[in-house]
Amino acid sequence: MQTDEIKQEITDLHKKIGQNVQLKRLEKGLSQLKLAEAIGHSSTTIISQAEIGSRKHFNIEQLYKISKILKCNIRDFFN
Repeated sequence: MQTDEIKQEITDLHKKIGQNVQLKRLEKGLSQLKLAEAIGHSSTTIISQAEIGSRKHFNIEQLYKISKILKCNIRDFFN
């Protein structure tokens, strides 16, 4: 596999994860600010940018915390 292809697949994966986090967050009726605060951030920047796949993405620790807050399985973000 070519390096450019791998980079694109990783970008696509980050976008998919962000979309799935947003979907679960909205299902639970939680705002971006409430979720950000719950994982230790004071602003919505990480949530909003990661949900749209813009420049930032969630790390594994953040995804674990988000899964606990949203009461879902971390694997749900990857489907």
